[in-house]
Amino acid sequence: QVHVVESGGGLVQAGGSLRLSCTASGLTFGDYSWGWFRQDPGKEREGVSCIHYGALATSYIGAAKGRFTISRDNAANTLYLQMNNLQPEDTAIYYCAAFSVRRGWSNACRPRDYTYWGQGTLVTISS
Repeated sequence: QVHVVESGGGLVQAGGSLRLSCTASGLTFGDYSWGWFRQDPGKEREGVSCIHYGALATSYIGAAKGRFTISRDNAANTLYLQMNNLQPEDTAIYYCAAFSVRRGWSNACRPRDYTYWGQGTLVTISS
């Protein structure tokens, strides 16, 4: 059974930073591309960033470009998202998930292409 857990969320002031972590068990972590996504209540889940299973490519969507950095440690079965210069509009629940195809990749970071979702971690940015 695959188990995915996000952590690292919290409350920070605008301009601050957070580092999110995502650990997974029950699958070969390094065989999968992974992504970070976020969702505001009442809105659709959207892609933030994703990383190739071999870390050969990364992709950033929208406001994540230039402020967020995705990385992975396959030995530790862990995915990271370093978020800098956070703004109130970044407030959301952040989720990680594995690409639905083993050793597959897409730079589109579309939620529908991903499976094995965690429960999310709440990020709140105060102005």
